[in-house]
Amino acid sequence: MTIPVLITFRNMAPSSTLEARIREKASLLARFEHDIQRCHVTVEIPHRHHRQGQLYRVRLVITVPGGDIVVGREGSQDHAHEDAYVAVRDAFDAAIRQLEDHVRIRGTQVKHHEPLWLEGHVARFVAEADHGFITTHDGREVYFHRHSVADDGFDRLRVGSPVHLVVSEGVNGSQASIVRVGGKSDPSS
Repeated sequence: MTIPVLITFRNMAPSSTLEARIREKASLLARFEHDIQRCHVTVEIPHRHHRQGQLYRVRLVITVPGGDIVVGREGSQDHAHEDAYVAVRDAFDAAIRQLEDHVRIRGTQVKHHEPLWLEGHVARFVAEADHGFITTHDGREVYFHRHSVADDGFDRLRVGSPVHLVVSEGVNGSQASIVRVGGKSDPSS
């Protein structure tokens, strides 16, 4: 998922390399929270004059279900932040910690369901491709890809091999998100 990112530079000239670094860091946030709606990053040099180098201040506002996660401290005196890249890194590190907390808290409020495992067998493979189709016991034909087969089991599959699978709806119809080789009665063990 691509996170919409808005970048604002204040009291400084925009930097394309700094902007690229920010977009790279923002794209990694989806690893921690998949429902990010947008990310607004402000990089600024405050107007105050310092005897030593200018300190960069980075503020992030990350919009997620249930509100915003805001990162940025007023008046930070960390002299490592005389480097804009260090200030950006520290802000995103703090954002990741807050996102992890947000997901953990939200996880206690959201009921998680165990996946529904279905039984089936391999119906056919597509010639010279890394995918094929499984027929479930209720008669549905479900697409699967090499990467959905657990434990590197794709090469062990043959037409007719019994499998357990979790089905999800993809763009082109039903597809197996997880395939386990074998006819065990409990695929999660």
